[in-house]
Amino acid sequence: MQKNAVNFIAFAFLFSSGLSSTGWQARAQQKTSYPVMAPLDQYLMADKDAEIALARSAAPKSISDGAEIMLLGSNGYTTAVKGTNGFVCIVERGWDAATDDPVFWNPKNRSPICFNPPAARTYLPLILMRTNLVLAGKSKTELVQAIASALDKGKLPALEPGAMCYMMSKQQYLNDDAINWHPHLMFFVPGDAGKSWGANLAGSPVMATNDPENRLTIMMVLVATWSDGTPGPPMGR
Repeated sequence: MQKNAVNFIAFAFLFSSGLSSTGWQARAQQKTSYPVMAPLDQYLMADKDAEIALARSAAPKSISDGAEIMLLGSNGYTTAVKGTNGFVCIVERGWDAATDDPVFWNPKNRSPICFNPPAARTYLPLILMRTNLVLAGKSKTELVQAIASALDKGKLPALEPGAMCYMMSKQQYLNDDAINWHPHLMFFVPGDAGKSWGANLAGSPVMATNDPENRLTIMMVLVATWSDGTPGPPMGR
């Protein structure tokens, strides 16, 4: 795995085995390898009501009850429930990780995430494009090239200020070892911006990972409770 070439799914896993008193340090590697894509049906959820409920579990009910819900099918994500508040909740799969990350083809990955309106407008299109490229049978190299071309040509929107999301589902399955890890919030910032947020420093509550494939930095902040209000794991775990 290349340093700094991970997104939030792998990032969450890397910190699941322990947090350093001198800063956030990655201490683990996924034990099981998934070198190729599994049959498509392993990534899909047959029970659509269950997928809707799982997507909503990403955020507190006060947010997710009014959100648009998109479900994954064989042709990509489509809207199953229209929203009223500008938020969009989906269940991401492993291919939203960096292409060199071992979680990429893990068919068990289920990552409920609820985007606020700026992220729904300007980050979600990138996720939808990655998904469509995967479902079209594109290789990892082709995916990276297509994303780069779309960013260069302005076919993907620039990130809006304030783009963020909720990942507070107790049912999230981030990785074979991390499982549901911690409830957390994520903020999306253009470029390599970790230093400007004071991220990854001793005592800082902000973790950051540079995501060069998508040309942004993901800032992550742990929160104390799951979306249903029950306590999350101790922060030091």
